[in-house]
Amino acid sequence: MKDMTFETLIAVFEEIFGRGLFWAMVVVAALVTLAYAFVLIRDRSVSWRKFLWAQVSMPVGAVLAVWFVMTMTHSGISDIGGAVDLIVFLGVATMGAIGMAILVYTLESLVKPPREDTHS
Repeated sequence: MKDMTFETLIAVFEEIFGRGLFWAMVVVAALVTLAYAFVLIRDRSVSWRKFLWAQVSMPVGAVLAVWFVMTMTHSGISDIGGAVDLIVFLGVATMGAIGMAILVYTLESLVKPPREDTHS
């Protein structure tokens, strides 16, 4: 790989995950992001209780993301060979943790919207 371009990255991800699964993940990520933005705009404030549960879910998201990528690439912990592999491993875990937190907060907010103040 001579140059790392956006098109090259897309091609690599399509090769790793398969074209259908990769684009399905992109669509799901976009929908969750839009739902998260909707929830933040609708609620006009952050629910700290929901935020706490979102943070508690982060380790689960990190582990699931690493497991998913290792399953898709047919890799294991023993395949980590150098600093770049470790950086990618930690990056995948970080993105999985953040993604899980956003997903949990969004789902909690959609299932339990804030109560309207009936006393004006």
